[in-house]
Amino acid sequence: MLADRIEAKWIDAFCEIFERCAVKAGDTAAILSETQSRALNVHLAELALLRMGARPFHVVMPTPRNRNIVPVRSTGASEAIQRLGPVITALQQAGFVVDCTIEGLMHAVETPEILKAGARILVISNEHPEALERMVPDSELEKRVRAAAKMLRGTKRMRVTSKAGTALDVDMVGASTVGVWGWTDKPGTLAHWPGGIVVSFPKSGTINGTLVMAPGDINLTFKRYLTSPVKMTLKDDYVVELEGEGTDAAMMRAYLAAWGDREAYAVSHVGFGMNPGACYEALSMYDQRDTNGTEIRAVSGNFLFSTGANEFAGRYTAGHFDLPMMRTTIELDGIAVVREGVLQDVFG
Repeated sequence: MLADRIEAKWIDAFCEIFERCAVKAGDTAAILSETQSRALNVHLAELALLRMGARPFHVVMPTPRNRNIVPVRSTGASEAIQRLGPVITALQQAGFVVDCTIEGLMHAVETPEILKAGARILVISNEHPEALERMVPDSELEKRVRAAAKMLRGTKRMRVTSKAGTALDVDMVGASTVGVWGWTDKPGTLAHWPGGIVVSFPKSGTINGTLVMAPGDINLTFKRYLTSPVKMTLKDDYVVELEGEGTDAAMMRAYLAAWGDREAYAVSHVGFGMNPGACYEALSMYDQRDTNGTEIRAVSGNFLFSTGANEFAGRYTAGHFDLPMMRTTIELDGIAVVREGVLQDVFG
């Protein structure tokens, strides 16, 4: 357990990220949190903004009741705002929103309305600041993520293979692609810290094949490195069969079935990590309450496969798996951008 006390170095790190978000003296900034938020990060955000001469204010929401029959983790779809109009208005008018909610506003229902008003949102992932300070992004990461996102937007087909048996085809025509390097300085945009990820949300009926997770791959919803293989068969976006003899497959089958929702079996997004500073071993270095796993999503060369909601395919569900896979080969229209888990030098 890391000590939850204020450290000057963590205020420094928060100042660095806010400076990249174009925060200046006199700017108004909203700090959005909920009653179960990591209080240390909320406090650090306030102190950093004040040090920079900004004018922060807090919006604190009661953490809503979980009305699902299983725990919900790492969805990126915070329900904290609860569609309250005055809260949405306050965030719209703030200009800059520091999001310290547990799940984050990436896929929250209120986010499009907030962004449309011109606010920019920085989602601070629910990590201990010891992890955040290691991954303050730089301009080189931004350049490479931008290049990867541009390449994905022009891609017609993604092919993912591995020695473990993965053979997945993704029709990328019309897919929506997002690149996140760790900050946002443009009105009407959202980013999350840590960054270094590029993901695409394919259209409906575009993903088919076999996905084999090998020991050492990761189920971030469970915050667990796999110890046994899991084989998924996908047909027209949906996992139609999930095989495996070990605990990993059994837990995944039980969790998916618990939702009673076919959409929980569908693909949310596909992409890969690009952050050279993200550490694969990090999940073993923190207590589970001290990590949200965003660092693992950003590990350079992982194939980031996710099940659950995909608004671009018209699918909505609270069931969600983020499954970073190592040692895969990812080809975009025949060009290998990741080869056996190693990010290739094709993005400048």
